[in-house]
Amino acid sequence: MSLSEKEVAKRVEGLPLPRSIRSALELELRDVEVSEEEFVEIAETVVADYLRSKVEPCEAVGVVAAQSIGEPGTQMTMRTFHYAGVAEINVTLGLPRLIEIVDARKIPSTPTMTIRLDKDYALDRDIAREVAWSIESTNILHLGSMATDLAEMNVVIELNEDALVQRKITAEEVAERLAEGTKLPAEQQANQIIMTPPEPSYRDLLQLVEKIKTISLKGIEGINRVVIRKEGDEYVLYTEGSALKEVIQFQGVDPTRTKTNNITEIGDVLGIEAARNAIINEATDTLREQGLSVDVRHIMLVADIMTCDGEVKQIGRHGVSGEKASVLARAAFEVTVNHILDAAVRGDVDDLRGVTENVIVGQPIQLGTGDVKLVAKR
Repeated sequence: MSLSEKEVAKRVEGLPLPRSIRSALELELRDVEVSEEEFVEIAETVVADYLRSKVEPCEAVGVVAAQSIGEPGTQMTMRTFHYAGVAEINVTLGLPRLIEIVDARKIPSTPTMTIRLDKDYALDRDIAREVAWSIESTNILHLGSMATDLAEMNVVIELNEDALVQRKITAEEVAERLAEGTKLPAEQQANQIIMTPPEPSYRDLLQLVEKIKTISLKGIEGINRVVIRKEGDEYVLYTEGSALKEVIQFQGVDPTRTKTNNITEIGDVLGIEAARNAIINEATDTLREQGLSVDVRHIMLVADIMTCDGEVKQIGRHGVSGEKASVLARAAFEVTVNHILDAAVRGDVDDLRGVTENVIVGQPIQLGTGDVKLVAKR
């Protein structure tokens, strides 16, 4: 005989587990019919797993986490540019990507976004392509060709009619944007635009050509390319470049399923909790892609330390390690002399509470058996 949903909920509530695990277990069992014996077996297995995974008192969790991530890191390859299935987009993977994550780089070496679309847009390739073109930064080379007229000392731009229609932009708008970007007049005749540099010299002419190439006429500046890929029934957009705040505001984009590999940008747009989750997901995905398995709790501990102050900090002398309370712990990491001199000038006091500083002075560390004090009974 199967237990009712209320009976399951009541029994789950009585298990010696944290609330989050009880909620997850109840959710899993909600749509499943279980008998008394089956529930007892499931409950015993979950409780046993929980008790086995608990950390012992005085466990050096930081050292264990560092070793658990660092050792597999030695097996990681230096494959910097590869994205399985999307040959057109370069993405940093392997060890360079893991270093980027823990260093909390402001801008990744290869910023990229995965943009998922709403149902009305995701199932039709033509509609998805229109969204891609509206996001992708359009420059003059997407719309036509440029030539320099040395006799007249000007730049002649020939616009392609089909490209203008495809990108949904007019020749007048192109001329207006070029004039704004160069601060020079743009003379437009049908699908031809003529621009003249302020000084009639060959050098100024070449500089004007290079300036025109960099002007974004439409779309988001920084999104240099958008590639469409079919995954299952829906079309997904992959970008070269990242601009999360602007992209999630586009019509047709599903903001709940759109992501970027720029963790700092996620923190700025969605908050520190989102950045913490991004660190966990990016590090886990990077290791998994290399065929390495690391317990997620080690990565979660690193993510917690990097974000506990409300901003994303690197694991380094400009972040977590450089802000330790202990002078000796800071000095042991990098720039030893500077830390000791600064501390001497300020008259800092080291309480010797951490691991590193106690090892330096030859005292037992306050972890494991070193944290246990025996008191003789009189």
